[in-house]
Amino acid sequence: MRDIEGLLKIPELKNRIIFTLLMLAVFRLGAHVPVPGVNGVALAEFFAKMQGTILGFFDLFSGGAFRKLTIFALGIMPYISAAIILELLTVVVPHLEALQKEGERGRKKIIQYTRYGTVFISAIQALGISIGLQAMRSPSGLPLVIAPGFRFIFIAVVTMVAGTCFLMWLGEQINERGIGNGISLIIFAGIVARMPNALTNTFRLVKTGELSAFALILVGIMAFAVIAFIVYVEMGQRRIPIQYAKRVVGRKVYGGQSTYLPLKVNTSGVIPPIFASSVIMFPASIAQFINNPIAKKVAAYMSPGSLGYVIPYVAMIIFFAFFYTAIIFNPEDVADNLKKHGGYIPGIRPGKPTAEYIDRVLTRLTFVGAIYLSLVCVLPTFLIRYFHVPFYFGGTALLIVVGVALDTMVQIESHMIMRHYEGFMKKAAAR
Repeated sequence: MRDIEGLLKIPELKNRIIFTLLMLAVFRLGAHVPVPGVNGVALAEFFAKMQGTILGFFDLFSGGAFRKLTIFALGIMPYISAAIILELLTVVVPHLEALQKEGERGRKKIIQYTRYGTVFISAIQALGISIGLQAMRSPSGLPLVIAPGFRFIFIAVVTMVAGTCFLMWLGEQINERGIGNGISLIIFAGIVARMPNALTNTFRLVKTGELSAFALILVGIMAFAVIAFIVYVEMGQRRIPIQYAKRVVGRKVYGGQSTYLPLKVNTSGVIPPIFASSVIMFPASIAQFINNPIAKKVAAYMSPGSLGYVIPYVAMIIFFAFFYTAIIFNPEDVADNLKKHGGYIPGIRPGKPTAEYIDRVLTRLTFVGAIYLSLVCVLPTFLIRYFHVPFYFGGTALLIVVGVALDTMVQIESHMIMRHYEGFMKKAAAR
């Protein structure tokens, strides 16, 4: 209670939290406004059949808006895709690489390119969805679109693209006037909003006897253990000691202090599971729409929980963990910056030997991080398939929820510490 009282004594922080909650409430309201011309009953039947496919994966990140085909059906994923694509292009496009090194001006330009990319990607996705829906029917034979044609396609595309652009603006407003990362909080809100329904289904299964009370307690204990494990690993760092040489400028002596270079255990974040899920689910999703015995066997073989899904999924997570880490962290740049500022790792020569040492440490950390991501992402599938329990948070969803919660708590902590209040995390451990 004392922590809450300390929080409420800071007007700026209180206003930021209230603003963030209001913006997330707007997002949840919009997630229930459907696109005109869609048969809601037929759509619900269709998505019930598509569980475990890439469509369900998209629905996870839209907070259930994709399942209902609302104005926020595309969610914030087009913006995330555009941001990741631009980040990858900075390695191969000299102009983008130069912008990245220009500071604030370059950052604003890259954000502008990201917005253009978001509109383009969301328009392509909305066009594909609206055209595809016209030819689809529910398992009972009902058409998904009430009045197919150009008018429906135009309205659906404009509505969904406008919804994604609005969410992008909403996220930027949270970044500027709220607390936490706006884009991440929108995804967080969408995932958490499904919790009441999941809890209701869980208690219904216990009441009907389909799930024993012992199994429910066991799953609860395991859920807390997994969350604690994720928090422990996400906050884990390998601190490489850095020593700065003393420099004499006039009559003053600069440098000589000791510090460290923090390397996170999970440098790549949740990007590897997202990429891996998209790649693995895509063939199974395509096979669902092909009326062919071989295609049906492929879909069954690659369904979540089967070996045909788990083994390639883990392999993809490990691959993308190394790939994305290599993109966002360059040991040679770090070694050059240390050398320019007179810094060095004790016992390691500056320049190339320093880069090789950092790369070696980072490779080991990335391997540990990739195994950790694989375990967390495969665990829910294992529980659902072999223990038949309604484990609500999937691996990727759980990683996002815990990661966003930690990041937001750290930002709140920073605001409170700046004003001499003891934060939620004792002794500012989250720093």
